[in-house]
Amino acid sequence: MLAARTSASRATRAVRNFATVVDAAGVKIAAADNGEPTSTVTFLVKAGSRYQNKPGIAHALTNFAFKSTSKRSGLATIREAELYGGILSSSLSREHLALTAEFLRGDEPYFVDVLSSFVTEAKFTRHELQESIAPVCAAEAAAAVSNPATRAIELAHVLAFRSGLGAPLLSAEHDPVDVDAIKEYASTVFSKGNIAVVGTGISQETLTRLLDKSLGKLSASSAPSSSASKYFGGETRVEGHGGPETVFIGFGTTGAPATELAVLTAHLSPKPSVKWSKGLSPIAAALPEGASVQAVLLPYSDAALFGLLVQGATAEEVKTAGQAAVKALKDAANVKDEELKRAVAKAKFFAASATDAKSGQVAAFGSKLLAGSQPSLDEALSAFDNVNSSAVANAVSSLLKSKPTYVAVGDIKALPYADELGL
Repeated sequence: MLAARTSASRATRAVRNFATVVDAAGVKIAAADNGEPTSTVTFLVKAGSRYQNKPGIAHALTNFAFKSTSKRSGLATIREAELYGGILSSSLSREHLALTAEFLRGDEPYFVDVLSSFVTEAKFTRHELQESIAPVCAAEAAAAVSNPATRAIELAHVLAFRSGLGAPLLSAEHDPVDVDAIKEYASTVFSKGNIAVVGTGISQETLTRLLDKSLGKLSASSAPSSSASKYFGGETRVEGHGGPETVFIGFGTTGAPATELAVLTAHLSPKPSVKWSKGLSPIAAALPEGASVQAVLLPYSDAALFGLLVQGATAEEVKTAGQAAVKALKDAANVKDEELKRAVAKAKFFAASATDAKSGQVAAFGSKLLAGSQPSLDEALSAFDNVNSSAVANAVSSLLKSKPTYVAVGDIKALPYADELGL
């Protein structure tokens, strides 16, 4: 058997080194150019659902991206983007709205202008809301409700944090929004100091020059705020049909997400490193055939939601798998040195590989950029080397002392309650 190499012996280098963060037109900018044939520019806006003043506003604003502006209609944007061969997309999280353009190197003037036009000159027309935005929002919300895993994690946020991070990510039919409310929200979030720009395959100088020109109309209004997150916990059960029986066993923390939680997640994750194997997770061997457990860590700027998503064809399978998951979590307080080394290596790999994708870089470094900090993969990875068994034990103890967040979706007459799993 090959001797295990310690994490400390492995050199960790950033795949992409971002230039020093600079300020242009009131926004933070970081760019990395490693000679890629394509470029990506993302406007990251602190406009996620935790900041919305009305349920569904952030979701509607996200789907208004690349519709009519003072410079071009939504149809013109579609035609021109396809003529250039580029891709425009928008996404929403609980903290951020991301507007992204991917394009061939050399086409940055057009695509930076498209992104800038939306944050400075969007029209927010009523006919686009009624004919396009509202139906898309409704379809996305319906798809989320029909997915037991998505529904369980959404409900877990409500129980864990109530307001702020607990605000609904997507709009609902009973929470309609109007154009005036969307305009008002946009005017507050699209402001100086509330936007960061991440570029890859483009030089810092080029991106700064383009933004200085295109963001001249950016407002200086006060950005929206959200109160500091507090963790509460609780239990709920929701009838569901047409999907696997689902249980989410979660715990929340406040403050900056701790690195040891990522290590704990890697330690418990039953996902094997070799296809068709069960792996060495303490949960894997105890799972009944047909059941699955997914270790989940959702970090935010001032809190984190850690949990175990358990699914199976029957409620009995979920109960057996859930009991195994809870036992493994408790046993993690006494993690062995070899298990810890393995977990640290896996956590470090997951963190590093996530930044291989351009979207992963934005997710990993966006919050730091908005705060004016320098994005650094080396710094993020080196933090794992300081995690020891005592830190993991303290993290497990802290989680188990708090009130769990427990969600059951499916046959609620048969699915187990939290205390039946050992909580």
